[in-house]
This record gives sequence, C-alpha cells and structure tokens, in this order.
Amino acid sequence: MTSHATTALDESVRRGSQVLYPDASRVLTKLFLPGQEIRAQGISRADVIIDRVLRLTPEEAQTTLADIVSRFRERHRELDATFAAHFALVKHRLPQTASLTHERQQLIGACFTQEYAIEAAALLNPSMVAHPDQSGLEADECRFIMSLRAIGEGHVSSVEFRTGVLAPNDSVRIDAPGHFADAGRYSPAALSRNFLHAALAERGDAEAATHVLSLLPEEFDSAALGEALASVGRDRLTRGSTDAIIEHIRWIASCSYRLTFPPDRPVSERVIFPTSPDGSHGVEDARFTQFRDDDGTVSYYATYTAFDGSKVGPRLLHTRDFVTFDSTQLTGPAAKDKGMALFPRRVHGAYLMLSRWDRESISLVSSPDALVWSDPVTIYSPSRPWELIQLGNCGPPIETADGWLVLTHGVGPMRTYGIGAILLDLDDPATVVGALREPLLVPNETERDGYVPNVVYSCGALVHRDTLVLPYGCSDSAVRFAFVHLPALLESLRA
Repeated sequence: MTSHATTALDESVRRGSQVLYPDASRVLTKLFLPGQEIRAQGISRADVIIDRVLRLTPEEAQTTLADIVSRFRERHRELDATFAAHFALVKHRLPQTASLTHERQQLIGACFTQEYAIEAAALLNPSMVAHPDQSGLEADECRFIMSLRAIGEGHVSSVEFRTGVLAPNDSVRIDAPGHFADAGRYSPAALSRNFLHAALAERGDAEAATHVLSLLPEEFDSAALGEALASVGRDRLTRGSTDAIIEHIRWIASCSYRLTFPPDRPVSERVIFPTSPDGSHGVEDARFTQFRDDDGTVSYYATYTAFDGSKVGPRLLHTRDFVTFDSTQLTGPAAKDKGMALFPRRVHGAYLMLSRWDRESISLVSSPDALVWSDPVTIYSPSRPWELIQLGNCGPPIETADGWLVLTHGVGPMRTYGIGAILLDLDDPATVVGALREPLLVPNETERDGYVPNVVYSCGALVHRDTLVLPYGCSDSAVRFAFVHLPALLESLRA
C-alpha cells in the first residue's frame, strides 16, 4: 500500500464519496475514411464504396437509409445535416454523369460517417472553475464547470465538461450530462503578425520571414493570409526558402481556430475534439482558470497539450461564455513540453505562467501577450522522496492573502504520483514562500489500479469559502474529489 508519514495537515484532507466513471455511451459523429490503401486497379476505396451505393436499387437505397436513420437518430442531433456535410466532402469523387436523389446523397454521407465514443477508455485529469452563471443558488453554494480529459478509441484524447454545485459539508452535486455530444462548428481564427514572427524566429527563419510578414496587416484572417502569400515577391529571397516559410505559415494558420456551440444546449454536450494538425492525435489536460484582466473584464483561459502523433506542444484556449472558444498555439523558448498553467491575472503588467520546459522542474515564465513565452526561471526542483523523478503543477495558481497557492504533482519510485503544494510570494512569484514536506494526496488502495496505475492527478482546484475543492483523476480511470481545509493548508505552508 502506498503510504506517507502522518502530518498535522492529514486531518484536514477529506475524500468525498462522489466518483465519475467513463461512459462508453457518450458518442459523437465524425468523418470516416475507410483506409488509405489503393486497389490493384488503381481505384481508391472511397471510389469503390460510392460505386456500390450507386449500384443499389432505389428500394435498397431507401430501405438501407431508413434503417440507419431509425437506429441512430436518437443518439445524435441533426443526423441529416451530418450526412450532408460528409457527402459534400466526397462528392468530388462522383462520376460526372451521376444524378443523385437526396436519399442516395444521405446514404453516401452515412457511409463516410462513424460514431466515436469519446470516453470509452478513460475519464481523468479534471479542472474546476466557477460557472459564469451563479443565479438561483443558496447563499453557501457555488455552481462550477469542470473540464475533463476523455480518452477514446486509439488513445485519442478530447476535452469535455460537466457542471454541478458545491455546497457546505463537502457536498458536490454533479448534473447529469446532456444526452448528446457535439464537437462544435469550426472556423479559422485571427492571427497576429508578432506571433507569426516569433514562431518563425524560433525555428531559425526570422530574417528570411521579415519580407513575407511585411505584406500582412497587424492582425489578419485566413483570407487576408491567402492574398498576401499569393503576392509574395521572390526578389529578396530564394524560391526554396520562401516556399518553406509560406508552407510553415500556412501550417501555423491551420492550427488556430474557433469553435462555436449552440448556446441553448448544455455545457456538458460540448466537446473540444482534435481539430488542428498539431493536435490530430489528441488534446489533453486542460487547465482552466477564471482570468480577471486589468480593466476588470472576466474571461476563462485554459492551457492544454496538443499531440500530433510524434510530438507535443502547448496551446491556449480562451472563452468568455463556454459557447465560443478560440484556440491558438503558444511559442517562445519557455513554451515547451506539457503542463503550462496561467496565473489568473497579470502581475506587474505581464502575463505569468508556470512551465515545465525542462521536463522535470517548475519554472516561472512571462509574456506580454499570453502567446509568446520567454525568460524561464526555475523556482522549484525535485528534492523530496515522493518527487524524485519529476515535478509539475496540478493547475493554475490560486490567489490567497498569504500568496499564490500552487498544487503540484510529484513522481517518485515505481512511478507513483502524489499531489503536494507550494506557496509563492504574491508580489514576486519567483520566490517560494513554503512547500509541503509530504504530499496532500497519494493513491489509496481503491485508487491504485487503472489504465495507468498509482496515479493521482489534477488540472485545477477551486476555493469555496474555507475549503479547497480538489477534483482529481485516479490511475487515469475515474475522477474523485478531495476537500482540504484551506486555512490549515496555508498555515502548514507558512510554517
């Protein structure tokens, strides 16, 4: 059994009884392309499938479509619109002479559609923030939104949500999730020239890119980008270098996007599913924080990790209402690896972030615009027995009167995880005021077994009155809740 020395703080840490398990019935629709292999005749599988649909008799096509619709219409909203959208993506493969009825178009669309169970493999790594709507509650209650990492077929991760209410006496009421799952409507997002320049400079193209970027306005959309790149002159650059820069700019642009969801549907139906090329194999571990800007404006940011199948990269998600989300890459020498966590306000005019850019320590990094991150300063390194392998944060810093409270995760022998805490100075967050000698939480006997054994991990906690509410993933298989008496925790850190 995993154990640690008893501390005075132990009595102030309480585990709740609420447990969230993955639900394989939560499915969304996505485009299905049945393999990339080519038949001996040189015909793609997509062409063969379309040809088979065209050969069906009208009665066969109608009966087949009716059967599909009857079996799936209760599992997805606007199924006909999904089939139409997927048909539009493959209709260029139709013979020029083909004239299709609506039913046959729908059936072709259905052949290129699949269900994806977003949390069939695991549900883990939650973060929690106060809901924008706090109406209709009792005096001691707080409505929350919790993000979760969901893992489905092929180990592909997405970010989904739950809502609920915190009440006194360690009470957590979680709303039943909506019946449907929706990946939202995708559209390109605006880019800034400064961000592009920094991203190109990081790969050594800064000087050559200056000419290309000079043709772009300060901020631009994908249409303006296309016009500018089409008119790039080659008098000052060699063709090869220009083409490489243009290709990379197009790739960066394709990695910035906006997702919009119907506002009248439950937050729990909204899914941030892999969309951009740099996140084609999964997006994971969103660390949400309620951010208050210098003018008092409140919005929500989340740092998260994108995986393209070979490398990971940090990204930033921004929303004001959990209806519209803007997603962009982060760049700069300090934007490396996993586990970046944004401070909930600027400090001395700069955005601050916790980073694990060296893969094992906690560093403080800064940015003028929340996109380009530099000047990493290591502030806390592994030293305790339970964090010998590596350290990282367990969510964004929480502002208290005593300092910035940072929950940490440490990895020790046998790859056992523990959740600890450090306290940073409010005015100078590079200064560590205190650190717990022992972890707050380690896996107990009921939490050790799962997809990844011996893990407790969180992406962000929420303070409710004098209680730190800590949602955490157990061995990458389920989500539970712990409750920590905040004054006792801060007293231990100050001591």
